Amino acid sequence: MSDASAQPDDETVVPRAAETFSEVEDALLSRWPETRLEPSLERIEAFLELLGDPQRSFRMIHLTGTNGKTSTSRMVDALLRALELRTGRFTSPHVETMNERISVDGEPLDDEAFVRAFNDVAPYTHLVDEDQTHPLSFFETVVGMAYAAFADAPVDVAVVEVGMGGSWDATNVADADVAVVLPVAVDHARYLGGTTEAIAHEKAGIIKAGSTVVMAQQEAEAGAVLLARAAEVGATVAREGLEFGVVARTPAVGGQMVSLQGLRARYDDVFLPLYGAHQAQNAAVALAAVEAFAASGPDAQPLDAELVRAAFADVTSPARLEVVRRSPTVVLDAAHNPHGAEAVGAALEDSFTFEPLIGVLGVMGDKDAEGLLVALEPHLAHVVCTQNSTDRAMPAAALGAAAVEVFGEDRVTVIERLLDAVDAAAALAEAGETVGSSIGSGAVLVTGSVVTAGEARTLLTRGRRVPGTPREEAQE
Repeated sequence: MSDASAQPDDETVVPRAAETFSEVEDALLSRWPETRLEPSLERIEAFLELLGDPQRSFRMIHLTGTNGKTSTSRMVDALLRALELRTGRFTSPHVETMNERISVDGEPLDDEAFVRAFNDVAPYTHLVDEDQTHPLSFFETVVGMAYAAFADAPVDVAVVEVGMGGSWDATNVADADVAVVLPVAVDHARYLGGTTEAIAHEKAGIIKAGSTVVMAQQEAEAGAVLLARAAEVGATVAREGLEFGVVARTPAVGGQMVSLQGLRARYDDVFLPLYGAHQAQNAAVALAAVEAFAASGPDAQPLDAELVRAAFADVTSPARLEVVRRSPTVVLDAAHNPHGAEAVGAALEDSFTFEPLIGVLGVMGDKDAEGLLVALEPHLAHVVCTQNSTDRAMPAAALGAAAVEVFGEDRVTVIERLLDAVDAAAALAEAGETVGSSIGSGAVLVTGSVVTAGEARTLLTRGRRVPGTPREEAQE
């Protein structure tokens, strides 16, 4: 493993540098998983202090919210790069490989750069471990790697997605110019609280004095909490539906055409190669965030309209209603809570005409499986219940039992192995007459978890099987 040690004559422990990406994965996964939380910023602050406080060397746009963070982060990144700014982007969890979490200039670190980023910080992890009550977690270590890599690049601006919550999230050791709050709903109730208001209090922690907070449309309780925090610290507020928003949208081949009202101007005829009203709303939030970051004051100028169109036209967001195969069509989505599943259902009705649509569902054991099933039931002719490779996965049989209560026994199949589940769903989609539909118009939706969608993506786009060993317990 990459934190193996040599023992010189003076008995000083010297960590051995990692040589391969696999060694880095092993070393990081040996730490506290993302799902084990201890609400404190002391460890990450001590870690970054030893690294020279790299988070102070660049400006930042910080994003929180229950759903939509990764897609919005990717849109913000694209717009900033169109403005010829060098960007770093930190997102979590990853879809397929760990190095997706840290991007520079819009591209994830390659394996060699990821190993280098780990080796740059690894010697200091042991110093923090020895000095703190609890050791650095997986997530805290990767945050340190990201901030150090951004400072080393160097980047002009970092686009940083929180892992969970806000106030106590390890990313929240920097004061962002712009705080973005996507829609707040109940998720991670065990850690953040069981009400929208309680969760909003935690997420409001990224709003800092003198910053601008860009707020997506919120439930009344969450909105009140966020506005109170902004008033408390003196942050400027921009709200979807008031200062900015979606003016119009029309589904189109490969995505949608949108008109967006920004903070400075209206931008028409913008092609967004992503599906669903929720992605149009994410685009409006991203646009407002970049406008707020790029200029302020009465003399601030709008962004160039052609620049905005070009940036949005190039946006991708893997495993967000992503079509990865045809004949039959297979669509992946990382929705893992009822709020996300409702958005997926609306987008399916809005943008596709699949008949029948067969679901492949694999969820984590700590998620609201019943809420997911209820949200998806109107859109699925049949559901195949399965499980992903992580230890946190809800057993396929348990998910199947819950699905029978929502779908009825005739519309539920239980297949434990993900690959076999996708194959069975594809067969049902192709033989549309078995569920009363015409042959050739069926499709498969794989959803329920970022891990499930990621493992399916690996199987379907890279032509290889998911490793038998469990991947890290993604914080979703």
